[in-house]
Amino acid sequence: MRGLSGKIALITGGLGDLGYATAQRLNEEGCKIILADVQPDSMGKASLINAYFIQVDISKEAEVKKACDEIAVRIGNVQILVNTAAYFVFKGVEATEEDWAKINAVNIGGTSLITKYIVPQMRSIGGGSIINFSSVSGFVGQANFATYNATKFAIRGLTKCWAQDLAPDKIRVNTLCPGYVYTSAFIHSCEKLGLDIEEENKRASAMHLLNRQGTVAEVAAAAAFLASDDASFITGSDLLVDGGYLAK
Repeated sequence: MRGLSGKIALITGGLGDLGYATAQRLNEEGCKIILADVQPDSMGKASLINAYFIQVDISKEAEVKKACDEIAVRIGNVQILVNTAAYFVFKGVEATEEDWAKINAVNIGGTSLITKYIVPQMRSIGGGSIINFSSVSGFVGQANFATYNATKFAIRGLTKCWAQDLAPDKIRVNTLCPGYVYTSAFIHSCEKLGLDIEEENKRASAMHLLNRQGTVAEVAAAAAFLASDDASFITGSDLLVDGGYLAK
């Protein structure tokens, strides 16, 4: 029942580790891929999976509209939207107005804007699947993470509201919530903070019942499931890919 072959999939944050891994998996299952990212594709990652690349700042409505119009004309109507794009600010009560404006503009506003302009495409072809990336941080409180966690809680709320709004159009909306995932961002963060990568990996791993961090391939597999016909009776749900993080 997989039903992914030939479908057009748009992945925001498509050059990031999770976004690109998801694109790779969907490409392997026969999807036509569009990678969207605020950064230029200087490494030529799109060409490696025969994907179309579009540079767009999803926090800017005019850019989003232009990008979505371009996609419809050049590629076709999007059937699968995977919202992985995110801006990272890790602060508590000391967060400034600028901090809140930046993270909300991308994580909440940007996710909403790209969805706003892709939904009409999905309606025109009789349905689709939207996967919003949240996190275990969208379920719990974490010290000095108020800015980030607030947006991840919000993503889960958007999913549940949109699932109700879009069900009549046969558009499913779900949230994918990873635990800690071993990515280049994790490594760069350790290096930036002067932390030992191996020790930090052990610390992060111990937070999960399976005693390890997840892999990007595992998260991508879950995204492909939600995008597929195998998940045809799933909408408004949170899929945890967290190695038992929230069960501890």
